[in-house]
Amino acid sequence: METKMLSLPYAHVDYSLRALSGQAEGFGRFAIGGLHGPLYHVTTLAGGRGPDADCIQIKPKSRHIWIDRCSLRDYDDGLIDITRESTDITISRCHFSQHDKTILIGADPTHTGDRCIRVTIHHCFFNGTRQRHPRVRFGKVHLYNNYTRNWGIYAVCASVESQIYSQCNIYEAGQKKVTFKYLTEKAADREEGRSGCITSEGDLFLNGAQACLLTEASEQGMFHPSEHYPKWTMEAPSDSLKEVLELCTGWQSIPRPSVKE
Repeated sequence: METKMLSLPYAHVDYSLRALSGQAEGFGRFAIGGLHGPLYHVTTLAGGRGPDADCIQIKPKSRHIWIDRCSLRDYDDGLIDITRESTDITISRCHFSQHDKTILIGADPTHTGDRCIRVTIHHCFFNGTRQRHPRVRFGKVHLYNNYTRNWGIYAVCASVESQIYSQCNIYEAGQKKVTFKYLTEKAADREEGRSGCITSEGDLFLNGAQACLLTEASEQGMFHPSEHYPKWTMEAPSDSLKEVLELCTGWQSIPRPSVKE
C-alpha cells in the first residue's frame, strides 16, 4: 500500500492547522484538526487489500471533517465511506482513479439515524472511476465544481430519502451515458420504499451524458446549501475548469506548512 501524508487527523491543533482549516468550505468548514475535527490534507493512499478494505472509513457519529487534496485509488472496497450518523464533512480537490466503488454515503436502509448526514464535495476529479460519485442514502449532499468523466455504470446515485444538490459540475460520459441514477429502498421505519432526489443546477453534460432526472423524485423536497452555509467559491463549468481539476487535484509536491513557535 502506498501512503504519503502531510497532516494526520490526530495532529496537535497548532497555529498552522488552524490557519489551514480556515480554508474549508461547506459542511466541513468547522474542522480544526485534532481528535474532534480531523483534517486529511495532501495525501496519497493506494493499493489497500482485503475484505472490507476501505481507504477512508468515517464512522460512527464522527463530525467536522475535512478531506482535502488527497489522491485515492485502487482499494478492494470503497475509497471513502461515510456512515453511522457521521456528518458535517467536506471532501475537496481530491483525485479519484483506478477504482470501482468510489464514495458511499449511508451504508444501509436500516440505518435511519443517517438522516443527519450532511456532506459537501467540491472541486474533485473523478477520473474513470466506475460508480458512486457518490452513492447516497438518507443524507444531504452538495456537489459543486467537480469533474466526473468516463464512469463505468453511473455518475451519481440517489437512494432512500437522500437529497443531492448538483451545482455547476462537469459530467463527461464515456460508453455509459446515464449520469444520475435512482434506487428505491425502504427505510426501516417506513411502510413504503422511496428513492432519493437530485436537483441539477448549471451542470455541464458532455459526450452524450444523459441527466435522466426524475421530476417526481425532485418534488419530494430538496434542501438548498444556503440554508446551511452562507457562501461557497464556485465558477461556471468550462474547459478551463476541467484543465484546472485535471492538473491541480490530489496530492501535490508542496512544502510542509511551517509551525509558529
